[in-house]
Amino acid sequence: MPGTTEIPTVLLPNSNGEQRVPVIGMGSAPDFTCKKDTKEAIIEAVRQGYRHFDTAAAYGSEQALGEGLKEAINLGLVTRQELFVTSKLWVTNNHPHLVVPALHKSLKTLQLEYLDLYLIHWPLSTKPEKFSFPIEVEDLLPFDVKGVWESMEECQKLGLTKAIGVSNFSVKKLRNLLSVATIRPVVNQVEMNLAWQQKKLREFCSANGILITAFSPLRKGASRGPNEVMENDMLKEIADAHGKSIAQVCLRWLYEQGVTFVPKSYDKERMNQNLQIFDFALTKEDHHKIEQIKQSRLISGPTKPQLNDLWDEEI
Repeated sequence: MPGTTEIPTVLLPNSNGEQRVPVIGMGSAPDFTCKKDTKEAIIEAVRQGYRHFDTAAAYGSEQALGEGLKEAINLGLVTRQELFVTSKLWVTNNHPHLVVPALHKSLKTLQLEYLDLYLIHWPLSTKPEKFSFPIEVEDLLPFDVKGVWESMEECQKLGLTKAIGVSNFSVKKLRNLLSVATIRPVVNQVEMNLAWQQKKLREFCSANGILITAFSPLRKGASRGPNEVMENDMLKEIADAHGKSIAQVCLRWLYEQGVTFVPKSYDKERMNQNLQIFDFALTKEDHHKIEQIKQSRLISGPTKPQLNDLWDEEI
């Protein structure tokens, strides 16, 4: 189709060679202007070549994403089989008996018969039906990782999702999960960008057949100060040398790490620019310079106050 970019795909681990995910997806984390804008942006993204779409029950974007994808399919722009759709289980439903009903609700909202990937959003459980953000610490309940994961496995066995995984899990929490899992998680979606490169987590996931999906790949999100990536003079020099933007250098670096990533933009031009990263490569010197960037986590967690042990002191 004219105007679309062919996006490389990677094989999902443990999928018997059957399931591939486009390396770049379209994020839909909450800061929307209105649902109509989201729907129109989704249709435009499909026109440009996006096939991988990321949402979550907590984002409030499932309905608009579903409407956009449905219209794109009806317009003949794409088939359901060509799409890769991810959603996530919120902490209020992070209880064994609530997982399957929560996925049914997400599917109804998305107007889909199945997901391609369903993730546990955070390794936390809270009181059912009490949605708050940030999460109040007094609402936290013990997280039954074994019971919840068995219910996630049931979602896959029922055909409600083709694959299951997690989000915001540390190495320690992944080890705990792997010790009880019958079906292994195929993805861990975490913050990853040039100022939070996740070296230890990347090595663990690579060794254990878990694909990383990076959110906040351009260091945008909860920051109150300067963006250590997008306002970095050294990255500007690298970008200028390649005739690219800093954002394109950031996404290219992620691509060269073998991870997938879900930037979010509803701007038509930026959407397109985010796809123009497959016609150049970073040099060894570029990589060396990027390794020197000071590392700090941008998103410290969803609770108020923050939890000391959420990340298990991992860098």
